[in-house]
Amino acid sequence: MSEIRREEPITTTGISTAALAHADEVEQQDYTENRQDERDRKDMTVNSNRTDEVDEKTALFSSDESNSLRGQWDSIQVGFVDEPRQAVERADQLVAGAMKRLAEMFAAERSRLEGQWDRGDSVSTEELRLALRRYRAFFGRLLSV
Repeated sequence: MSEIRREEPITTTGISTAALAHADEVEQQDYTENRQDERDRKDMTVNSNRTDEVDEKTALFSSDESNSLRGQWDSIQVGFVDEPRQAVERADQLVAGAMKRLAEMFAAERSRLEGQWDRGDSVSTEELRLALRRYRAFFGRLLSV
């Protein structure tokens, strides 16, 4: 960085040319740092969005189960016109059942992995990665609701 020297000529605004040059350097450095911060934030957002996209594509139910649940939901929604109270009761039952099924699936997966550990079997990193990915997908969806 340049130092301001007293013997330098003063401009009409009362600021030396060295001070102006130094101010330009600081401004350029701040600009560069801010641009880098913006790029870093964008990179983090893009990577986060990619993870979210992958998580959204990670199916929590088999396609048959998903289709069955959607069909039941469509039936409930259509029935709302004639029987609104019954439709809400059925919706509650359907959602509770789906949540119970998810809990059962995660418990079964956890039990399978724990069973392998208890027997001393080696659980592959890939199996653990897939399990963690399913948990992350489910957790992300819970938080986004």
